[in-house]
Amino acid sequence: MLTVPSLMSLDSHIEKVLWTQDQISRRVIELAAQITHDFKSISPPPLVVGVATGAFLFLADLVRLIQLPISVDFIRAESYGSGTLSNGAPVVSLDLKLDVKAKHVILVEDIVDTGTTLSSLIEHMVSKGASSVSVCTFLDKPSRRKIQLELVGEGKFYQGFQCPDYFVVGYGMDFAELYRNLPYIGVLKPECYK
Repeated sequence: MLTVPSLMSLDSHIEKVLWTQDQISRRVIELAAQITHDFKSISPPPLVVGVATGAFLFLADLVRLIQLPISVDFIRAESYGSGTLSNGAPVVSLDLKLDVKAKHVILVEDIVDTGTTLSSLIEHMVSKGASSVSVCTFLDKPSRRKIQLELVGEGKFYQGFQCPDYFVVGYGMDFAELYRNLPYIGVLKPECYK
């Protein structure tokens, strides 16, 4: 019989907590205020595009705090499968339903690692006619960057936290589709993914 781990047992898989629920909440409030400030006089209002599935919690918290008449959509690009390393060849597996032509797009990502997935999504937005592409990532791992991100138009880069080179889970981020519901960002014990 398959047993589903409880949230308490998931906590025991965490080596250490990097950012608590309170720290996350405060940082999301700051990011939403900055986006509101930067886009308040830009027309048309931005289209916020969540990169599924990892960014769903961050996106939900963020958009509820942005004080602008925004639209929201999702896109999915897969490059991890069930492993811990990107395969380097992201594929758009769920495209937008809203038109981005001549719009300001803010891509909301859970984590920017090598930059490969995000770079391909920026190119995808440009191919669909976006007038500018900004990025709002919850975590950024510049130490693992292989591709430098080139924002489009008046695009801006927003970063929640700079992340050390650990395999992290929680707040939407997973390993093999588990741990997304942890309310904090934690370092997963190596024995849990090896």
